[in-house]
Amino acid sequence: MKEMPKISAAEWEVMKLLWKQNSLTSEKIINSLTIKMNWSAQTVKTFITRLSKKEAIGFKKVGRIYNYYPLISEDECVRAENQSFLEKVYDGAVSMLFTKFLEEESLSEKEIQELEQILKNKKQGK
Repeated sequence: MKEMPKISAAEWEVMKLLWKQNSLTSEKIINSLTIKMNWSAQTVKTFITRLSKKEAIGFKKVGRIYNYYPLISEDECVRAENQSFLEKVYDGAVSMLFTKFLEEESLSEKEIQELEQILKNKKQGK
């Protein structure tokens, strides 16, 4: 398996659109992000070009229209980002991450029950 490309926070915005729609023309991507993020059309084009070079997105050209689609799944990217964050901040120690999170966040009774169930399933090897 090839290495997951590093995707910047701004590039994530393009990816989120493509994951949601699965395929969009460059015009639709540009229009959506110039409104949502207040970016210029050229800025959005730059992010599209970068993602294409990183092989995170592909395109199909029909006449003068470019139709872009994701080459990597959202799950793959989230997994890679989680692993990168875990390594960078917690030296890979999952327990430290959860301990810190649980100490600092307030959780509802329902959230606590869900976490307990996840841990129970992990312990049982599910």
